[in-house]
Amino acid sequence: MQTKLSNKQVFAVGLMLFALFLGAGNMIFPPALGQAAGDNIWIAITGFLITGVGLPLLGVTAIALTGSDLEKLASRVHPIFGIVFTFIVYLVIGPLFAIPRTATVSYEIGVSPFLSESAKGGSISLFLTTVVFFSITLWLSMNPTKLVDRIGKLLTPILVIVLATVAIKAIVTPMGSISEPTEAYQSGAFFKGFIEGYLTMDTLASLVFGIVVINAIKNFGVSDNKVLAKATIKAGVVAAIGLALVYVSLAYLGATSTQVIGHAENGAEILSGSATHLFGGIGASILALAITFACLTTSIGLVSSCSGYFSKIFPKVSYKSFVMILSVFSMIIANVGLTQLIQISIPVLIMVYPLAIVMMFLSFLPKSVVGYSSVYTFALVGTAIVSVVDGLALTSIDVSSLQNALSFLPLFNQGVGWLVPSIIGALIGIVFVHVTGRKKEQPEILGKVS
Repeated sequence: MQTKLSNKQVFAVGLMLFALFLGAGNMIFPPALGQAAGDNIWIAITGFLITGVGLPLLGVTAIALTGSDLEKLASRVHPIFGIVFTFIVYLVIGPLFAIPRTATVSYEIGVSPFLSESAKGGSISLFLTTVVFFSITLWLSMNPTKLVDRIGKLLTPILVIVLATVAIKAIVTPMGSISEPTEAYQSGAFFKGFIEGYLTMDTLASLVFGIVVINAIKNFGVSDNKVLAKATIKAGVVAAIGLALVYVSLAYLGATSTQVIGHAENGAEILSGSATHLFGGIGASILALAITFACLTTSIGLVSSCSGYFSKIFPKVSYKSFVMILSVFSMIIANVGLTQLIQISIPVLIMVYPLAIVMMFLSFLPKSVVGYSSVYTFALVGTAIVSVVDGLALTSIDVSSLQNALSFLPLFNQGVGWLVPSIIGALIGIVFVHVTGRKKEQPEILGKVS
């Protein structure tokens, strides 16, 4: 049994975590942010890095410190909430958004740039692409083997090299000067970037990946909880540095692309257009192949993971049946197109993300607090009241009266109005516990307390 991990082992786990987070879909958001933020790019990317890098690191650490999985962590609110919230997270990072996004990104970068203008505007090309994409996903997910894992490990370095080459070229020979910020980024650029970081879905994914990291460290012979937590944090820092470098460089690429590409609908168009401008057709082709295969391995991984989880929740439906269901469902969703898919996902992420963030931060509270479900309940109720209203406001549902009622909250107009209610809710929970003299909940219900 090892008492600690060597630097080489920590680095290996860090690279694994980096690869888990570096979904090809994540490559499209920093360029879009950079182009929209313009001169305010550095303020905006700082906010983006907090939710796109910092919070995922904390999420993995929270799972390591508590020694539990997402469902056990969420069960600190209530066992039913634990099941429901975990189910929602798997839907979000699975068939509703993340899995379909792998196909639409593949289409936007791997297929669309090579089509005629008339073909780009049609839906047939997208449909045929998704049919082929998810047929391969379904086939390889039916019997997941080490082959897919090995291909993923090979493709991640290739993808990073390709992206780094494009980014370095854009820095050495900029496509143009940084443009003026769009209206959305003219004021409050930091919080706009903070909210944009939700789109990576990495904070939600970190609550699922955490147990993967723990098992990887345990495979080195480590079993002590403190050593596990320390190794996880170090590995997380390695992954965070890698993600930050990728995100900042791609945001800069997007910020300097406007004069050449114009204002694109999404980050995929910016990446593809930049590669074509900087390296010609060969550069665009290499980028297309790297990202398409990376998206495919991500899709297979997500379909396999989600099918495994759902088959445990619904044991009467087999793993292979869920693979088929998720593949077909994701194919249908993907045909709305990348831009529309992103727009549809935003209200849901605005509702769910704050709950995950608050629950994650509460897990770092002292032992004398984390054992009480009331603290979690009051904090999350305060959070949900605001986050649900914020999410609904981005749909066709009229919640203007509720928005006006909540407008007094600090940072409400910046989209972070849930922060103060969550803190107040946690404090109320602590007072409630001491006034009522409630006993600490059982660890079996709440998950292991650090």
